[in-house]
Amino acid sequence: MAEFLYRLGRACARRAPTVIAVWLALLVASGTAFLLFSGELKDSFSIPGTPTDEVEQLLSEEFSGMGGGSGTVVYQTEDGSDFTGEQRDAIADRAEEATGVSGVEDVIDPFATEQERADQRQELVEGREELESGLEELEAGQAELDEGRSQAEATGTLDQAEAGLDAEQAVIDQKREGLEAGLEEVERGEAMLETASGIRSVSEDGDTALVRVTFTDSQTEVTQETRDAVMEVFESDPVPGTTVDFGNDMAMAMPTLVSAAEVIGVIVAGVVLMVMLGTLVGAGLPLLTALVGVGVATLIAMSLSGVLEMASVTPILGLMLGLAVGIDYALFIINRHRRQLKQGVGVGASIGLANGTAGNAVVFAGTTVLIALLGLNLTGIGFLGLMGSVAAVSIAIAVFIAITLVPALLSLLGTRVLSRRERARLSENASAPVEGAGPAERTRPMPTGRALAQAAVAVIALGVVALPALDLRLGMPDGSSEPTDSTQYRAFTAVEENFGAGQNGPLLVVAGLTGGPDEEAAERNAEEEQALVAEEIHSHDDVAAVAPIAVSDDHTLAIFQVVPVEGPASASTEELVHTLRDMEPIEGTGPLGVAGMASGNIDISETLSDALPTYLSVVVGLSLVILLLVFRSVFVPVVATLGFILSFFAALGGVVAVYQWGWLGGLFGLENTGPVLNFLPTLLAGILFGLAMDYMLFIGTGMREAYVHGSPSRTAVVQGFRAGRAVVAAAAVIMISVFGGFVFSHSVMISSIGFALAFGVLIDAFVVRMALIPALMHLAGDAAWWLPRWLDRILPDIDVEGASLESRHPRERAAGDDGAPTGDAPADGDTRSSSEEAAERVSSERS
Repeated sequence: MAEFLYRLGRACARRAPTVIAVWLALLVASGTAFLLFSGELKDSFSIPGTPTDEVEQLLSEEFSGMGGGSGTVVYQTEDGSDFTGEQRDAIADRAEEATGVSGVEDVIDPFATEQERADQRQELVEGREELESGLEELEAGQAELDEGRSQAEATGTLDQAEAGLDAEQAVIDQKREGLEAGLEEVERGEAMLETASGIRSVSEDGDTALVRVTFTDSQTEVTQETRDAVMEVFESDPVPGTTVDFGNDMAMAMPTLVSAAEVIGVIVAGVVLMVMLGTLVGAGLPLLTALVGVGVATLIAMSLSGVLEMASVTPILGLMLGLAVGIDYALFIINRHRRQLKQGVGVGASIGLANGTAGNAVVFAGTTVLIALLGLNLTGIGFLGLMGSVAAVSIAIAVFIAITLVPALLSLLGTRVLSRRERARLSENASAPVEGAGPAERTRPMPTGRALAQAAVAVIALGVVALPALDLRLGMPDGSSEPTDSTQYRAFTAVEENFGAGQNGPLLVVAGLTGGPDEEAAERNAEEEQALVAEEIHSHDDVAAVAPIAVSDDHTLAIFQVVPVEGPASASTEELVHTLRDMEPIEGTGPLGVAGMASGNIDISETLSDALPTYLSVVVGLSLVILLLVFRSVFVPVVATLGFILSFFAALGGVVAVYQWGWLGGLFGLENTGPVLNFLPTLLAGILFGLAMDYMLFIGTGMREAYVHGSPSRTAVVQGFRAGRAVVAAAAVIMISVFGGFVFSHSVMISSIGFALAFGVLIDAFVVRMALIPALMHLAGDAAWWLPRWLDRILPDIDVEGASLESRHPRERAAGDDGAPTGDAPADGDTRSSSEEAAERVSSERS
């Protein structure tokens, strides 16, 4: 691979205009594809086969018009007074108009609904009065009949009058049975109204009304175009004296691809590049190539949204990763090229060698990230696999940009990638390198006591930071997590304050009924069992209200609307969903089924939680194999993988502390807390794994190279650390800057992902790779590089450092090169020629 990349770099340098033209053509082609084929992004997620999905499928099959999505429109009077008659009529007109929008099943007038409820209550009151009056009259008739029977018995005419008296008694008994049955029916109706009393469409104080919209498609399939058309009906012609807001199930807050915060993050990355490279041209090159890469990748991803169901966060994730990784990968190659130029290597030869050595490491590092992201498809969760695939495309393009476009641009820049002072020194010392000519600094290993303390402090600190992860709760953002000035937040709080928190996440519950031998018996049983189920559900402490909705035509299924006491993201609502699914109010009919947006989000969170251990096992196993191949050691892969696990849980702990507990949330513009985004842990595991392997590669290979050169194991740790710390620190700061820019996004999804990645990189790069790993490597000593002979014989020689490449191209250096080492991690004080070093390293590795 190193030889191929060397030749590729030389070829791209010689044909720079062609390479640049090809990438510009790809950028234009991607933009054209976006304009022609891009579709609508989704604001929701779904997983087929979950309990919620099964219930929704059942509803759509058994009930006409059921199983579709829903939306909420909230009207409030501006002065807090009751709605006037004109306002009620105007809202009713808007609701009727909205029913004509394509894709809308029905729009419910809240005032008509409340009037129907009042009429039902009045009918029950009148029915009870009538039935009780009938019973009183019947009791009077019974008293008269009993008196007649007594008189007949006293006069001795009972035998003659008995037949007539018995006939009258039969009539009275029949009437009593009918009246009592009617009274029982009224009592059931009263009980049903009582259990449903907490479900209102107009608030008790009369100043807030909820317009419920139902769609023909399921919640995840309703297009934003349909929702926008419904909102346009209510927004375009405002009702005087009222305000209108839309719930999270109607309004979609599409996160923007680029905002001021992300621009600031890129500027910070540019500053870091300036400090490290010392030249504006050199600092601008990684930024330019990264922007080209993310432009191509993002436009390709967006163009696929017309044929794939893609969440709004998916292309942003690709942009986030592509930008950070693209800058870093270009930086690795440019940094190597600059060092070689300062050591007297010619421009063309240096480009080839940088591409074959640092570029080889970039390809290997990119491949690890790529595999980890594509591995998200192993979870079997469609939207998560698509996120990983889109992000993988961004990583792949970043790698191709680094090994083709970067060499082409470097050839055009020539020595201008160096600062004026560096070029001046190079010209003055044409026969000797600018760096490395002075006396070598003696390298001493760190004290063992310091290594013990450093490792202990790092592990304890990571453990403390990871503690909040024990309280991790997964969910999806709801209206409460939206910005306080958004219509979704205003709608959510208005519903919570006027109707109760549970109205923001009502559940649909399906219960099986026993039916009957005939239509009349089935209908009678359905009425009784419907009331029984409603009463059973309502008896639960976490249920605020239950309302029957419909019974199937064959009277074997009943649907109920259940309003929890707390909101859709609360722990009690999650527990309620599980409790209801375990209930079987009518023996032999099976447990209750639960659907609704809150239930769907709970199912998705649990599915993702169940998939996380399997995915983590795959990632950890992959980590061990990759590191075993690279470092040819048993100890290094184990401690590096354990370090990744510590980084992962520490990053999760930070996310829980900020986004779930609210600690320091004000610093990041977080206005409300809630459960952690349900797919974030799985996504974080894949991405952080790839980035952690990058840092381990650039720190650890320097240690291994110094050890192979003959340095004592503990001295090699210090030498390798010194050789790699600058580039790893710069790369980490750049990634933190880019990811950190997304922390200030108005979308909680984007913000939490950006924070998790930025904090994870901070922990892994500066605590694990630059503190914990060197300390553990020191404590292990020579055992850190132990590998069984049988395993050493069967493992392939990957040569990530490109040592064999340097031995094959010793003559490519400029005249006067004193042979200072050009590896990414040279051993301090080694003054042998580069070709001799490379040959010795290859020989040592093979032995």
